[in-house]
Amino acid sequence: MTRKYLVTGMSCGHCAASITEEISQVPGVTGVDVDVAAGSVAVDGTDLDDTRLRAAIVEAGYEVAESAAA
Repeated sequence: MTRKYLVTGMSCGHCAASITEEISQVPGVTGVDVDVAAGSVAVDGTDLDDTRLRAAIVEAGYEVAESAAA
């Protein structure tokens, strides 16, 4: 399963690293792909909890603008 999110406020590699670190701690996550230029985050895994993924992005210091199943 893959979930995609549009995230606001990302501007550099440090942003991507912060988001990757937080999301990687969510149970079920097997991969994270952050595209800073597009402002998107794709999360791969099993039994992904949308609420926890959104919370991880907020914990990293960013806002989720939108999400969609991929």
